[in-house]
Amino acid sequence: MAEIVCALACSHGPMLATPPDMWHLRAGADRGNPRHWYRGKALSYDALLAERAADAATFAAAVEDDEKRRRHATCQRALDELARRFAEARVDLAILIGNDQREVFQDDLTPMLTVYAGERIENVPLGAAQIARLPPGVAIAEEGHCPPGGASYPGAPEHADRLVEALADAHFDVSRSVRLPGGDDRQHGIPHAFGFLYRRIMRDAPPPSIPLFLNVGVAPNQIRASRCLALGHALRDAIARLPAGLRVAVLASGGMTHFVIDEALDRRVLAAMAAHDEATLAAEPENHFNGNTAEIKSWYPVAALARDHGWTMDLVDYVPCYRTEAGTGNAMAFASWSAPASP
Repeated sequence: MAEIVCALACSHGPMLATPPDMWHLRAGADRGNPRHWYRGKALSYDALLAERAADAATFAAAVEDDEKRRRHATCQRALDELARRFAEARVDLAILIGNDQREVFQDDLTPMLTVYAGERIENVPLGAAQIARLPPGVAIAEEGHCPPGGASYPGAPEHADRLVEALADAHFDVSRSVRLPGGDDRQHGIPHAFGFLYRRIMRDAPPPSIPLFLNVGVAPNQIRASRCLALGHALRDAIARLPAGLRVAVLASGGMTHFVIDEALDRRVLAAMAAHDEATLAAEPENHFNGNTAEIKSWYPVAALARDHGWTMDLVDYVPCYRTEAGTGNAMAFASWSAPASP
């Protein structure tokens, strides 16, 4: 059977690839956003500011220039460490778990779970018209997940089809695709959740890989938290059916809470992952995952898979990166799982 030799997860937010002195570009968008999701409620910026008035001083200190630079630098060190751990694992096959934010899948087809089985994974730069449609402060981060001129990475179609068969045997209704849908209303390459892992963790030199798309946040058929955990257990068994001697990495992309940072939610989820407490993970209300916070669910399969292995979680770092006095921004987390050290 194949051997899982690396399991890790990290945030991929644009703030990671944006100089901290330019985080204010997204802050302006936050102030104009009429729907900020916070603990199951959609609030205007002013309502959010009032809701979190008790923490206003904490948030104000976090958006000071020196503090933003410090937190950005801390994130870069954590990313470098995950990249080092990935390289050290000497991986033959990488399975990437991430989401699509209407970059590729649109209303014509929004599958809950898709295994990409193509020969190549194309990372295609956005065109000028596509860049012009991006929200403020996002275009500057494009090179964080797509190199200038683009890139093409090797797929793993035979291994992908084995995963599809194994997941179907485990009663998962899996979509399979050998090419990403194209059109003027969407981008033509891999979405940024995956592109960030290829760029920042695998340094644009990945082994053959299989992107696994989870619809974690687009209603009404977003995958539920408990199903994400079940997927992790099924994925572990599916990987075991791959050829013997194959060294496999499983990587998750996304999270933590954003665009409203909720440190209590993040720490509750991360602590449950560290404790292999799937009951707590599954019990988190689905409306707490509204908005981009839904990306936390991309971590759930890796946490479940690691539990099956008896691996421990090493939280390399957790860094809430604030950009307004209402507590908006993106909380970043970086983790890996491995076998406990021998006594």
